[in-house]
Amino acid sequence: MAEKIKLVQGDTKPVIEVYLNDENSGEPIGLSGATVRMYFRALGETTILTTVLGTLLPGRLLPDGTKDATPPYDTAGTGGHVQFAWAPGDLDQPAGAYEGEIEITFDPGGPTEAKQTVYTPLRFRIREDF
Repeated sequence: MAEKIKLVQGDTKPVIEVYLNDENSGEPIGLSGATVRMYFRALGETTILTTVLGTLLPGRLLPDGTKDATPPYDTAGTGGHVQFAWAPGDLDQPAGAYEGEIEITFDPGGPTEAKQTVYTPLRFRIREDF
């Protein structure tokens, strides 16, 4: 199981940064022109509590954990790099376990619109604020 991202009720940080790679080739998924969303819900539940729109960022993740922002990865989305920022109220949830599913829509609204969902959800733990 993936490591849980620790959050506190009512906060708007930290932003969640991910690098999306093709499971078979290991290459970054090209996100230019795509819309990326994270659907956030309580673990084991079906109700989506919030949808966080991703922001495409430049760079790709190298095997040693460093970021490569040299061309062509200097353009936002080309290296599979995306960030999700919490809005006020998103984390006003009871303490407990949560998960986030990342969905990519390629060519949104266009003739070749297609959807890809990241298979493994992100795991979160929210604790009460003091």
